[in-house]
Order: sequence, then structure tokens, then C-alpha cells
Amino acid sequence: MFSLPSVWNLIISTVVFFIVAWFVRRFLDEQGIHNGTKRGILVFVIASLISMGAGEAVDWSQKKMESQKLTAKSSNDLPQLTKMINQIPQ
Repeated sequence: MFSLPSVWNLIISTVVFFIVAWFVRRFLDEQGIHNGTKRGILVFVIASLISMGAGEAVDWSQKKMESQKLTAKSSNDLPQLTKMINQIPQ
């Protein structure tokens, strides 16, 4: 179910963690919630969950891009292609 995270997953989730932690701290300051252990745990949990979601989104997008590989035409298809081109009315 879980695989090793890619480099992009680690980079994006780390950046997202610090950004979300900053916004959550700022929001809690505006609400007047004092600093303490509960607040620190709340900030950590929220930032962790959102950063894990961002990492999963990166993995999902990489899997989608890897599954859409372009197929190369082989030289065996060339005679068939020339027949199709010659059949086009001019």
C-alpha cells in the first residue's frame, strides 16, 4: 500500500508543512488562543495531515504522468502508413 516517497514528495510536503504551520499559528493568534502544549500539538497535527495530503497528491500526479507514456511507432508500421496515405483522395 505504501511505497517509498519520491524526492518531490519529500520536498513538497516539507515546504507545505512549514507554510501550513505558519498559517495555523497566525490563525490561532488571531483567535486569542494562548501558546502551550495543546496548541503546539494542534499545529503539528494539522500541518502534518495537510503536508501528507500534499505528498500523496505529488505521488498521484507522478503515477498519472508515468502511465501516459507515448508509444513509438516501429518501422514495421511504415508500409501500412504509406498505404493509408495513398488512399486519401486528392
